[in-house]
Amino acid sequence: MWTLCIGALVIISITHWIYRWRNPRCNGKLPPGSMGLPLLGESIQFFAPNTSSEIPPFVKKRMERYGPIFRTNLVGRPVVISADSDLNYYIFQQEGRLFKSWYPDTFTEIFGQQNVGSLHGFIYKYLKNMVLNLFGPESLKKMLPEVEQVACRKLQGWSSQSIIELKDASASMIFDLTAKKLISYDQENSSENLRESFSAFIQGLISFPLNLPGTAYHKCLQEEHEAILKNRENNGSGLTWKEYKSMTYTFQFINETVRLANIVPGIFRKALKDIQYQGYTIPAGWAIMVCPPAVHLNPAKYEDPLAFNPSRWKGMETYGASKNFMAFGGGMRFCVGTEFTKVQMAVFLHCLVTKYR
Repeated sequence: MWTLCIGALVIISITHWIYRWRNPRCNGKLPPGSMGLPLLGESIQFFAPNTSSEIPPFVKKRMERYGPIFRTNLVGRPVVISADSDLNYYIFQQEGRLFKSWYPDTFTEIFGQQNVGSLHGFIYKYLKNMVLNLFGPESLKKMLPEVEQVACRKLQGWSSQSIIELKDASASMIFDLTAKKLISYDQENSSENLRESFSAFIQGLISFPLNLPGTAYHKCLQEEHEAILKNRENNGSGLTWKEYKSMTYTFQFINETVRLANIVPGIFRKALKDIQYQGYTIPAGWAIMVCPPAVHLNPAKYEDPLAFNPSRWKGMETYGASKNFMAFGGGMRFCVGTEFTKVQMAVFLHCLVTKYR
């Protein structure tokens, strides 16, 4: 008899727990969606490899079923995913008041408690100003000849080779210059291949957080501790800052490139209080994932969104962020390396077009 009673209580408790998992408490109406399996949520589907250049399949399937705003659960954390351009813009503009920067616990394990995402207020502004001193417009004016020199030297080296895998080669060029400026890393005089370590590190950040030998996440943790922490001439041909700023069409190439190159599947924030939006409630403490690719590849926002068409930017604002363009984030955490990125891309294209056949 007692065994039956205990068994019944266990079954009732488990059933109640599963019900609560699938139907979280909310002072209002939650966005539609599924919380997935207990504990796992929909983590396996979210972290599944994706080689498509379209909207990530995980997001695309749920957009078709639930609309541009839906809920899920990732690694035990309730999350609202937004593919809605208006909500995304609102989230960025309300940083520090209704939302704050947030990353999953696995990010904290990799970066530590005192990472950039955890900094707010005065400390974050101070750090941002330090980076701007290095990569802001005034510093970039002085750096422009060096960027041009590096691009020309790389192109000259590539011209003597029978074949070049351009994506990897150009990524190495940009990485080496950036690492030199940030931590005085010199690839030619170093025994460590910092870029390989960095690539493993980045792959681990967006992988399933399973810390077992052989997994991307485990390799990410190893590379961080064993390699990255080991590493801590201006005679260009005369491209001026004024000429750089006048490259209108080049900036349209660049915008179209970063629109299509969706390297960041999501930008995370956390709700500081209950948020009401379009009849839905985002509960305080829930994570929110802004999904830029879902906006950048939305046919309602961009005609034939998978086509590479720089001319679509003609007459449009090519700097900063907007509701429909957030390749570099938005709000107070708009990427401080944006101008540095554009300088490298623009100068490389300038050298390629004007100096090589």
